[in-house]
Amino acid sequence: MSIEIRPLDLVVITLYLLGMAGVGAWFSQRNNSTEEYFVGNRSFPGWAIGLSMLGTSISSVTFLAFPAAAYVLDWRQLVSNLMLPAVAVLAIVIFIPFFRRGQLTSAFEYLEERFGPGARLYGTLSFILLQLIRLGKVLFLVSIPVSLLTGIEMNFVILAVGIFITFYTVAGGFDAVIWTDVAQSVVLLLGGLLCFGYIAWNLPEGPSQIFTIGAQHNKFSLGPMGFNFSERTFWTVALLGIVNWLTYLSSDQNIVQRYVASKSLKEARRATVTYALVAVPTWALFFFIGTCVFAWYQVYPDPEVASLEADQVFPYFILTQIPAGLAGLTIAGVLAAAMSSLDSSINAVATVATVDLLKPYLFPNRDDQFYLRSARWLAIGAAALMIGGAMLFKGIEKESTNDLSWIIASVFGGCLLGLFMVGFFTRRVDGFSAMTALVVSIVLNVYLGMCLAGWLPAAVTLTVHSYWVGIIVNLAFVAVAYGVSLFRTNTRELKGLTVWSLGKP
Repeated sequence: MSIEIRPLDLVVITLYLLGMAGVGAWFSQRNNSTEEYFVGNRSFPGWAIGLSMLGTSISSVTFLAFPAAAYVLDWRQLVSNLMLPAVAVLAIVIFIPFFRRGQLTSAFEYLEERFGPGARLYGTLSFILLQLIRLGKVLFLVSIPVSLLTGIEMNFVILAVGIFITFYTVAGGFDAVIWTDVAQSVVLLLGGLLCFGYIAWNLPEGPSQIFTIGAQHNKFSLGPMGFNFSERTFWTVALLGIVNWLTYLSSDQNIVQRYVASKSLKEARRATVTYALVAVPTWALFFFIGTCVFAWYQVYPDPEVASLEADQVFPYFILTQIPAGLAGLTIAGVLAAAMSSLDSSINAVATVATVDLLKPYLFPNRDDQFYLRSARWLAIGAAALMIGGAMLFKGIEKESTNDLSWIIASVFGGCLLGLFMVGFFTRRVDGFSAMTALVVSIVLNVYLGMCLAGWLPAAVTLTVHSYWVGIIVNLAFVAVAYGVSLFRTNTRELKGLTVWSLGKP
């Protein structure tokens, strides 16, 4: 597919980018302490934090992948996201009060209080490594549709988007991240609503024709209702969704940093409610757009569409059907979805590296200005690795990329959910029990990862679907940690560190 971007679209995109740069420049004047740079002096209203959570959890891959999934199949991939409100209740009641104790900035500070420095270092290093891989992968993936939509060579897209995000993130700190996320969430929603409105207005029978055609082709299905461990049935995807959201809301620094940046416990809870209420309709909107595009090409067939991959159909529709200028706003929505995800990760990496590595271990007892300067340089370093990683992902085979990503994610990130859950919900498990379980679970992670990659002989390969590896590893961690703890006595002071000893927040 080769379509040149129109001048008016380019003007709209440029104005959007200038606006984001202006936000970064504005907030750069306020960043004179690490407290401001990392958490905005803990002064954000709940509605802004909630929209920022939305922007952080939606990437441009989602902006295009959800419509593609609905276009070629149905809505079954939405099911895991429907589980968010149920898990959000647990976050509101339990997780948020935990992280708002005292003046925590990082999620992993809790792990040291509960289990000792070993657990904190595991959480810190695994988070940084996984976020760096995610940064490179997301920037690479967003460069594909942006290059496709604009006609600009992919390496230049990687470099330009990476440098631009680095500028306003490093300059503006967490204030810029939050307020650009708010603006970007609005832009991506406007882009989606614009596409829906255009299709609904121009179909011969109006919006009802979308539902008629969608129902005829079973496009609104949420998948088979059986429980099959090897297929994406409704209940299988729902269970996986619960585990994924439990991990995200209980141990992901991107979310925890927003809990503690809210100006009060009430506002942090309000933010999570806002996020849950806005996110599900947003995701449903983009699945619905995929159904809308399907209906459009049923009514107005285009022979060019048959030769496109599923992920290319929506971009093709934008540039061939949406009027100039309005298409630029939609493309800005694609950029907004990527930028809101990437800026959050860059800031989170700088925060964790400073709070969990520099302050307690590498350069203790320095003044605040030293840590502020260090945080900025760490953010620049993370962004440089992001750009380099994106170019590396571009140069290797996708299959190899997926295998490598899976192995690394399994080794360094598989046990975090179990670690936090055992910390929150048990009194018995101590640091020794947790670290023993961590070693066992990492070995299991490596083994299962190698099985999935096909790196082991058939005789010693366990056949397990990739969906279930995270669940298996975390269950193994909990079982081993609790089993070992039965033979030990936990002498650590646990006041305020478990649900049984938290007290009034």
